[in-house]
Amino acid sequence: MSSANDGKLLLKMENITKRFPGTIALNRVKFELRPGEVHVLLGENGAGKSTLMKILAGAYTRDEGDVWINGQPVELGNPLKAQAAGVAIIYQELTQIPQLSAAENIFIGREPRKGLFVDWGLINREARRLLDQVEATFSEKTETRKLSVAHRQMVEIAKALSLNANIIVMDEPTSSLTPHEVEGLFRVIESLKKQGKGIVFISHHLEEVKEIGDRATVLRDGCYVDTIDVKDHSIDDMIELMVGRSLVTKYPKVEVTPGPEIFRCEGMTRYGAVDNVSFSVRRGEIVGFAGLVGAGRTELCRLIFGADEKDAGKIFVDGKEVNIESPRDAIRNRIGFLTENRKEEGLVLHMSITRNISMPILEQLNRSPFKVVKFIDHRRDEELAEEYYHKLGIRAPSVRKKSGELSGGNQQKVVFAKWIATKSEVLMIDEPTRGIDVGAKVEIYNLINELSKQGVGIIMVSSELPEVLGMADRILVMCNGCITGELTDRSQFSQEEVMKYATMFSKTAAGTA
Repeated sequence: MSSANDGKLLLKMENITKRFPGTIALNRVKFELRPGEVHVLLGENGAGKSTLMKILAGAYTRDEGDVWINGQPVELGNPLKAQAAGVAIIYQELTQIPQLSAAENIFIGREPRKGLFVDWGLINREARRLLDQVEATFSEKTETRKLSVAHRQMVEIAKALSLNANIIVMDEPTSSLTPHEVEGLFRVIESLKKQGKGIVFISHHLEEVKEIGDRATVLRDGCYVDTIDVKDHSIDDMIELMVGRSLVTKYPKVEVTPGPEIFRCEGMTRYGAVDNVSFSVRRGEIVGFAGLVGAGRTELCRLIFGADEKDAGKIFVDGKEVNIESPRDAIRNRIGFLTENRKEEGLVLHMSITRNISMPILEQLNRSPFKVVKFIDHRRDEELAEEYYHKLGIRAPSVRKKSGELSGGNQQKVVFAKWIATKSEVLMIDEPTRGIDVGAKVEIYNLINELSKQGVGIIMVSSELPEVLGMADRILVMCNGCITGELTDRSQFSQEEVMKYATMFSKTAAGTA
């Protein structure tokens, strides 16, 4: 057994193995964390990152291997034991009670008492002290449901500090933050480093890894690959370690000559969100929508799809005006919508791959001659799922697997399959690769390319500007609910040009398609 005191390590995990029925999730994995270090955990979805962290958090028990914290061997049999050992995890899906205040969420289950009664004065004073440490300016008495995602993360970090945690795991902490909020989070992380805290940082945004990380450990297929100094390695180096091969290009754009117009909207308006937006899409064209958070891009897609009620605007498909008042109307008019939040809006997680793929076309699978009686043709249902399971390369034991048990990339493929099955000719894709690893991203881009080659008109909304620049034929930029700019020449695309229009808070659109 090796020594755990090398370099005064906060954490040492060695030969960690975890088996589930039919699979080895982790195979002799090692990981270390030093005081005052941001150690990034890298790997594709399904590489074993979450399993390793759940063992550290006490949510899973390891089958083999050893764990030391501050040089002492520990058994992390449950979350309370891990918490007592100084481990805190801030999950991507924040686990808070929205109706409780920030202070109440920080001390929930551990409320200090004065005799028989909860000492609310002490709770609020201590919460204020902890929130000040993370640069939080909101009141400790504010209900958590009224806070932004960034502020809710501050509450979780303050909670970790209240537990005297020296090992803080941050799982995709920037996935829903604006660039300004990311800067604020990084300042807090630097402050935690100065206090000697060790941060385990999990992220698919490799540009952020280069900015905030000290070391990175890479996992692949449940196995340890390497630990590197971040400053000595490029993003391409990290990608190659993660996927086991060199990616020739991150954005494998395929040039397609667009056909005739397939979609047009005129004067789309929802007061306070979208202001008189008009644009068109041609067959096979990928129109990218760029802009800052709150620019109105998602709101525009929801209006087109009939998910929200519009105050004004017309929609045309193949030159014919169509009336869309609900998602069902949109589907009937061959318009699909991959929402940005696949777990809450794109999938029913407890249902199988088959049920999710067939959900929008249940009417077509109805074999009853009576509209009021529904008899689903389950044989055709499963055949359809099998077809897309193979076409899209969905990695799962079978189409009966629950969608909630798939990796992020495979969940996104199921959502794509669902809308391809509807024979959508106009497909709106909102944040197509959010929370997906680099290898799966390329698969999603290739899928978008394939749809483009088939003549599908694609509206792609993304907060990852390089993604829009890399995949779009034409870029429309939104700000303050308006289209403020249009870029039509791919050779002239640039982040600077997009950002110029993204910060143009004029009520007058600079151009429409």
